[in-house]
Amino acid sequence: MTEPTETQTTPRVRNSYTVDDRGLLNNFPLEPQMYIDEQGQRFGWTEYAEIVNGRLAMIGFVALILLELTTGKGLIALFRMLG
Repeated sequence: MTEPTETQTTPRVRNSYTVDDRGLLNNFPLEPQMYIDEQGQRFGWTEYAEIVNGRLAMIGFVALILLELTTGKGLIALFRMLG
């Protein structure tokens, strides 16, 4: 039996797995490409923080409108009913 040559043992990459020249599946996962996140600072008075704050405010506002439409009462009236 002869030793396999380098071209016979070099795997080919297909999708998210590798297959050798004989068609056998190599079950080792491929390493994801590393990258550096250069979006800058995300805390404090930054543009990103203001965008997130605005989005959360819009979600809260829509939730309060839906609450009032479904119950017929506002948030303060619902808190009074609980207490």
